[in-house]
Amino acid sequence: MEILLTNDDGIFAPGLWRLARELKQIAQITVVAPDREQSGSGTAVTLRQPLRVQKVKPLVPEVETLSVEGTPIDSVILALGKLLNNKVDLVISGINSGPNLGDDVLISGTVGSALMGYLHGFPALAISIASLDSQYLDNAATLTAQLAKWIADQSLESNILLNVNLPSLPLEEIRGIRITKLASKSHIDTVEEGHDGRKAYYWLVRQKLNRNVAENTDIWAIEQGYISITPLNAELLNQPVPPLSDSLCADLLQELRKGE
Repeated sequence: MEILLTNDDGIFAPGLWRLARELKQIAQITVVAPDREQSGSGTAVTLRQPLRVQKVKPLVPEVETLSVEGTPIDSVILALGKLLNNKVDLVISGINSGPNLGDDVLISGTVGSALMGYLHGFPALAISIASLDSQYLDNAATLTAQLAKWIADQSLESNILLNVNLPSLPLEEIRGIRITKLASKSHIDTVEEGHDGRKAYYWLVRQKLNRNVAENTDIWAIEQGYISITPLNAELLNQPVPPLSDSLCADLLQELRKGE
């Protein structure tokens, strides 16, 4: 099995290398990741400047490692389109420091990287742990290896994209694993104003919503001490579309033609 491993926390992030060490036991690993921390970059793509790639001495022996002077999405596009001559069977992004839950998946570089692998036709995993330190990375690494082996053993009719989040708990305190759906909202964005003595500035702040969340959503699972595995697709939130009709289209066209 050939695995492309990437992240959004940067090429030297502890979670990336703990995962590389675990996956190396079951597969051939290539690491292609941003040269610096890129959290919150979502699906940003670099289009108006060159991308530079540099070989890096791996923190796990015998793992080909390349850093990209760009976004997490750039890393995956370059890896799949140019840098990897061998066949890729699976794209994995993580282990991210901090959870990626609810609508945060829309700005997550971790989820964005996995999504790009999925859109290129590969099964993909996004792995996050609800902690900003390096505690309990072993749980996430072991689970990821198990999921990778499961995917390799399946004859899937279509590709799969899984967003996996683990609570920041020792293994004996984790209550179980739940297959979940995305919670509808995780944070509210606010803007703070400041002044550095020369110029005014604004600071974007994400504040966690303190409210009850629906059972069997990803946020609920983490709050209750479960591991959350959320299947995603290209629609991500998969919300029902507003009621639109052919008559609306006809009315809009009629209004447009009034000015002719």
